[in-house]
Amino acid sequence: MRKKLLLLTALLTILILAACGGNDDETTDEATEGESADKPILTFGVTPWTSTVPPTEIASIILQDMGYQVEQTQADAGNVYIGLSRGDLNIFMDAWLPVHEVYLDKYSENIESVAVSYDDANAGWVVPTYMEDINSIEDIKGKEDLFMNEMYSIEEGASAVGLIDEVIEDYELDITQVNSSEGAMIAQAMRKMQNEDPVIFYGWRPHTMFNKFDIKLLEEDRGFFNSASVEVIANSNLKEEAPEAYEFLQNWSIPIDDVEEMIIQIEEEEREPSEVAQEWIDNNQDKVNEMLGK
Repeated sequence: MRKKLLLLTALLTILILAACGGNDDETTDEATEGESADKPILTFGVTPWTSTVPPTEIASIILQDMGYQVEQTQADAGNVYIGLSRGDLNIFMDAWLPVHEVYLDKYSENIESVAVSYDDANAGWVVPTYMEDINSIEDIKGKEDLFMNEMYSIEEGASAVGLIDEVIEDYELDITQVNSSEGAMIAQAMRKMQNEDPVIFYGWRPHTMFNKFDIKLLEEDRGFFNSASVEVIANSNLKEEAPEAYEFLQNWSIPIDDVEEMIIQIEEEEREPSEVAQEWIDNNQDKVNEMLGK
């Protein structure tokens, strides 16, 4: 009888300990779920530009590691800023200033620049280097027919489109801006360059075009295409709604050369953007820690 009582006591003890252990696990799971539930879903605006992808992917992974749920919404630049101003979008990693100042001014009550991602992002009119006599926009005057009176550009809605029209008007060029997606613009320029035909198109860094093609930015001395800084833009409520995310984004920065290298891996080597972004994080943990304030 005594042996049976001892055995029963031992079994009860094991069951109690197991129950306590299970409750601890459930408590931990509930706490983790509660922590995630307290954090808002953060939505990135993603323009159809290759330069937008690497920073967005890196920031998304880091924010997910911080416990945030992250979503991405594809849209042209104009609609990205509208979404930011309404609070439908929270973050945009690829704002080009001063070109995008028109949006910052228009929606100044609802959006803000949080950090500079990188400087010295040049943009402007581009021609192949085999066009030795065309080195500035002024050199095009009187030679527009060489280019079939066309200049290839990116999608309607991008602020650069209006700027290009201003250049055409200010330089009094008989040129029509032909708008399409970034990919279609590059494809058209490639077809021309394969035959060494004259072609003008819109170019910018960071982009693989400067690695793939022998091209040059045309000189422009009237202040239309100054060197840009690429900045992180957020909805004004982000600081209050997601203070940890806001602090991380305030510390955000990335070298332009790294962005271009990642674009090449994604576009040329056809690697998954998330894989390329995770590799950058793994290889730059010191920089990531700085952005996280560690």
